[in-house]
Amino acid sequence: MENVIESAPAIAGEEFSRVALGQEAADLLRKLWNRHGPLMFHQSGGCCDGSSPMCFPAGEFKTGDSDILLGTFALPDDAGNPLGSLDFWMSREQFEYWKHTKLTIDVVPGRGSGFSVEAPEGKRFLIRSEIIEFPG
Repeated sequence: MENVIESAPAIAGEEFSRVALGQEAADLLRKLWNRHGPLMFHQSGGCCDGSSPMCFPAGEFKTGDSDILLGTFALPDDAGNPLGSLDFWMSREQFEYWKHTKLTIDVVPGRGSGFSVEAPEGKRFLIRSEIIEFPG
């Protein structure tokens, strides 16, 4: 996938990105940021909507010991200036299944969860995964 924004590592001891934003996802996030303010992602791994990354206003979804921060994006505005940071969280249980994958957040037409802020846009976020060997 071309034109991706890599996340900064967030897991202790790791120096590589586990999560990336595709260009369409970044474009949609800028629009949503302008409407809702700072944002965050959470991927629970549940059935149905829970298997897609859910986007919330930052802090609206309460994370805890059962979640792990996989990465933080420095989301730029249209001119390339920083809007702010956007965290990507995943449930620890789901991370056990996906710990050998590189995740890229993409956008497709359709209606995602009513709880995720992109739902009214007629688009939904999804994860494209690639099994890779991480360094170390």
